Amino acid sequence: MFLHPAPRHRLPIGLLALFLLVGLGATVIVATTPDDTSGSTSASRTRLDSAWRAAVDDGAIPWPEEGQTAVGLQGMAATQTRGEQLPVPIASLTKVMTAYVILKDHPLEPGEPGPRIEVDRQATNEAGVGDESSVPVRAGQRYSQHQLLQMLLIPSANNVARLLARWDSGSQGAFAKKMRNTADELGMDHSTYTGASEIEASTTSTAADQLELTRQAIKIPVFRDIVASPTATVPGIGLIHNSNPLLGTSGVVGIKTGSSTPAGGNLLRAAEVRVGDRTRLFLGAVLHQRANTTPDEGLQAALDSSRALIDGLRDQLASARTES
Repeated sequence: MFLHPAPRHRLPIGLLALFLLVGLGATVIVATTPDDTSGSTSASRTRLDSAWRAAVDDGAIPWPEEGQTAVGLQGMAATQTRGEQLPVPIASLTKVMTAYVILKDHPLEPGEPGPRIEVDRQATNEAGVGDESSVPVRAGQRYSQHQLLQMLLIPSANNVARLLARWDSGSQGAFAKKMRNTADELGMDHSTYTGASEIEASTTSTAADQLELTRQAIKIPVFRDIVASPTATVPGIGLIHNSNPLLGTSGVVGIKTGSSTPAGGNLLRAAEVRVGDRTRLFLGAVLHQRANTTPDEGLQAALDSSRALIDGLRDQLASARTES
């Protein structure tokens, strides 16, 4: 089906914290500034570490009761997980790796459109097919790399994911191999990528692996800007809307939703949290919420559990004393 306008950051340079990723895709991610704790004293970093560990171990934190979760603060190596970290389908969270590989192969500076890419007939024919998320592009149209990344990440267009894969590698199979190699390089030992879009249930990962990918992707300013955008206007298509309804609430500044019947609901989220007298990014992933129900039911469960978790951790971290 077409992804119609539905009701998305650029983070300040000193802040970045890790939040949660929900659902089969991922749950929550919190971001405030890039990986930077260099300005902190050893004592304040120790207090930050203690505050973080106390927050995630607090018995009142509403961790999701099903699926799997991974959370962390950007700039800290410690990752906290809940649930058995077994590979599960991740639906549209796949597109975070698609975007990451494209931007590693073809870097863009903020404000740079990048090369213009021609839409092929396959991308046109795949628009509006079945229940897939797509945008109505037409063969022969040319869009900038930045515009195609907006279509990939904001309304989560499968046909654009596969178009970018063909543009980068010649075929989706060759691009999927590049995705797997990138996962290996990042230490994502429990992830398998078999395509550039969400359609392949054989693409699987864990919340911990998706959190590691999120840590790396959120460092790229262009990626960060796009996933934080509530909307974008694309010539020939019009207004596109972000598929993440949590954006702009509870400090959320990204990143990606994902849902399907086998995957359940997933959310990768980045949220700004106040820790002591500084704002930081809190990143996280929650996967496999209400799997084997409907995509809508799974996604709603991922959103609900993510919001509760984000707010619970925000409250704990806000009261922490980390600075001298």
